[in-house]
Amino acid sequence: MNKIHALILSGCAAWTFSIAAADIDWSKLPSASTKTGLTFTNDILPMLKASCVGCHSGGRARAQLRLDTLEGVLKGTEKGPVLTAGDGANSLLVKAVSQLDSETAMPPKPRGRRGPGGGPAVQPGGEAGAGGPGGNPPPNFGGGPGGPGGPGMGPQGTNGPGMRPRNFGPPTKPLTAEQVGLVRAWIDQGAK
Repeated sequence: MNKIHALILSGCAAWTFSIAAADIDWSKLPSASTKTGLTFTNDILPMLKASCVGCHSGGRARAQLRLDTLEGVLKGTEKGPVLTAGDGANSLLVKAVSQLDSETAMPPKPRGRRGPGGGPAVQPGGEAGAGGPGGNPPPNFGGGPGGPGGPGMGPQGTNGPGMRPRNFGPPTKPLTAEQVGLVRAWIDQGAK
């Protein structure tokens, strides 16, 4: 009986996912820019540094996706490529930075903080999810081991020697429609 129940649930989950994915209107992707001669180093990297490289660089890049080098972008993630040179409209990179799908949007859209046990966190200020602008914790918000102000806190906001800085500032800004259009045009032009 448990196998049948699991099969039904997994089928429903797959069906729900396919319906949700089908609801996204990819025709709303920003048009490719008309600018020609786009290069990764001169035109794309500066945008990625401002919005993406904080999480997608170095040896600890999320999803093993490095966006700080052309080689890293072309290699893609642990699950495969994020672009197909010559086809910007169907490239995962363009779809992610377009922010049209909240599930794959990059940078991720802010979500409310969760407390222990999965419930809303009640932070100084009284309200669940309260804190600084956008739901960020206030500057002096303490934490558990390895958290802000907790044991293992290294210099200048790191979690210790050799660790990446923790980002407690404002959330990273997504690319503008014009910037998404540049990324799309760069891919359409061969992603060089």
